[in-house]
Formats: sequence, structure tokens, C-alpha cells
Amino acid sequence: MRLVETSLQLTDTILGKPIYNEKGQILLNAGVRLSKFLINRLLEMGVNYLYIEDERTDDITLRDPIPAALKQKALKLLHEHFEKFENSQNIAHSLVLEKATKELTELIREIQQEIKKNNDLLMLLADVCSYDSYIFTHSLKVSMYALAIGVKLHLSEKKLEQLGLGAILHDVGKLKIPESILLKPGRLTDQEFEKMKEHSEVGFEMLRHIPSISLMVAHCAYQHHERLDGSGYPRGLTAKEIHLFGKIIAVADVFDAVTSNRVYHRAMLPNEGLEILYAGSGTLYDQKIVQIFRQAVAIYPVGLTVALSDGRKGVVSRQNVGLSDRPILRILEENGHDVAPYELDLKAELDVMITACETSLKSDGSDPS
Repeated sequence: MRLVETSLQLTDTILGKPIYNEKGQILLNAGVRLSKFLINRLLEMGVNYLYIEDERTDDITLRDPIPAALKQKALKLLHEHFEKFENSQNIAHSLVLEKATKELTELIREIQQEIKKNNDLLMLLADVCSYDSYIFTHSLKVSMYALAIGVKLHLSEKKLEQLGLGAILHDVGKLKIPESILLKPGRLTDQEFEKMKEHSEVGFEMLRHIPSISLMVAHCAYQHHERLDGSGYPRGLTAKEIHLFGKIIAVADVFDAVTSNRVYHRAMLPNEGLEILYAGSGTLYDQKIVQIFRQAVAIYPVGLTVALSDGRKGVVSRQNVGLSDRPILRILEENGHDVAPYELDLKAELDVMITACETSLKSDGSDPS
């Protein structure tokens, strides 16, 4: 499979990986031949990248960090339980919310175990090929990223459980923000942005009154937009005042926000998202956490075409655990000429660097360029 931008140049190509909606349901299955109508519909929905079948990379496959069944279960629970949070008028005494919290905690335990079992890097771009119109997929992915960081930090089981629950509920306050603001395609006005910023405090107030949720979990909603230099909100906290969980979720939240399809922006590639984090490392985001995050995720996802410093081009075929910027490639081209495919392990070729990521197809439908 190969990862490419969604464009009319893909007409008559075969979809290599299913496209899901925010409920984890398949919108378009693998094996479908793409038509002009389907491509236009996907573009309208904000699906900017696709995995397509390609005879020279057909044996390159993706492995999601959690099983599809668990992901679908997670998104179903989030839809059900977030609705309960949104509609509850008496949070302090709601047995319904107590049950919802317990089920979400059990879900976090399952996700945590899957991440610990996963010896490969998280395949972050798997969900770029999805239609995500709301907060459910975002909440799930942020919890996965936060747990991956927590595992690398050797947090205890109890702390991982609290971190995961705090991460999956970090945006619960957005349920009280009008969708006209949440889903606005253009830039928010100053007044709209001030309203949007209220979700941190609203989420904190929603969570802190639920007996089965610890105050630490509630503070994840409160602090995930705080920044080390005091430029964040709602309280303008500085480095020493922000809890470790707030610092972790801040990194996970920003990364997923910029690498996911939204009505107001197109998804960045993971390496571009990481550059956003590095630009704010030490000033906005905790430097150690950014470094750990880099080790825990795939900067160059499987199926992505990359250009090398020596003139070669290839497709990422596998990952080197702990070396997210040195994957194993399937070389397809040397100095502008096709070659018989062969493997190149960048872990062993330290004098060769990735210089560009390429996701477009030539007009003749041949190799990406």
C-alpha cells in the first residue's frame, strides 16, 4: 500500500485501507475502485489522504496500535457516555455518570494493555484516512498518545489509569460549546475564541463533582491548554505550576489536532506535526515529554513516500522501534530512474537522511513524485 493525497489523479485506483467515520464505522471499504464522484465526496468530507493499492508495495501493510474491534467499542462508548455528560443536569448525584466513568476506566485499562503489548510504534497516520467531525476520535487518540508517553515514563498502573481517563475526558467541556463555534470552517472571532476557551473550566467543573473521578483527572481538563511560559489558558499557569498530566496531554492534544482532518484545516503529516511541537519545546511544551513522544510514535508512517539526501526515493515499509526518524524503506527510484525494489534500513545507513515527504501522484498515474 502507498499513502497519497486524495485527488482526481486517483481515479480508477484501488483503495488499500478502509475509511472510517467518527463512530468507527466504515465509510468506504478497501478494494473499492475510486471514481471521480467518490474522490470528490471524500474531499468534501475533508479526507485529504488515502492508502491505495500499488503493485510494487502490495506486501507493505499497516498494523493499527489497537484492534479494530476495541477501537469501535471505544468510539461507541464515547458517543454513549459523552451524551450522558452533556445531558446531565445534576452531575453531583448522577448514578448514570458513575456507571459511565467506571466503563470508561475499564476501557482505559484495555487500551493501556494493548499499547504495552504493541512492540511496534504507534501508526499515527492510520486515522488521517478518516472523517472526524467531532471530538470522539480526537479524545480516543489523545488518550492513546498520552498513555504511550506515560508507559515510556514508567508511570505506575494507577497513574496510567488516571492519565488515560483524564486524556479521554480532557475535552468533555466542549459538549457545552455551540457546534456553530466547534465546527466553524473559518477563523474564530475574538468573542467566539473566548467562548471556545471556556471548555477547559467547564470540563473541570463537570468532572470534579463526580465522586468516582479523582481531582487529578478533572485537572487534566483544566490544564491541557496551559503552557510552560504562562501564555496558555484558563489560568496562565507556568511550568512548575502545571501538573505532569497536563504537560503530557498538552503535547498529545496539539499533535493530534494538527495531524487530523478538521473542517477548519487539512491534516499535517506526522513529521510536520512534530515540527510544531519542537518549535515550542521548552517554551510551550515540556522538552522531555516532546522527546519521549518522538520515540513513541511513527514520524514517517508506513506507506509514505520519502526522498533521500542521496537522490533515492522509497516507501516506508517498516519502523525501527525507538528510532522514529530512521525507518526501513522500500527503494523504488534512484536519481529519477525506476529501479528493481530493494530494502534500505536507515538505522544502518546513518549518512543518508530523509529530506522530503511526497504524497502526490504524477499526472500519468505512476510513482509519487
